[in-house]
Amino acid sequence: MRRTSPFAMGIIYALMGTLFIYIAISSATETIWNFSTILLALVATFDFGVAVRMFSLHFKIKKVTNAKK
Repeated sequence: MRRTSPFAMGIIYALMGTLFIYIAISSATETIWNFSTILLALVATFDFGVAVRMFSLHFKIKKVTNAKK
């Protein structure tokens, strides 16, 4: 069974973060300070944070494998 690369997971998390930001913007009717908008923005922030960690993990793995060659 093949594992999913950290780069692909980073792309997926970044896309999910973008989707949650879009939903948060579209759900803000009167003000942005309602519960659903803040919750969606927090989830998007988490997704972007995980995406950055996945990209950094990918480049660390790539650097180590290139150093072994």
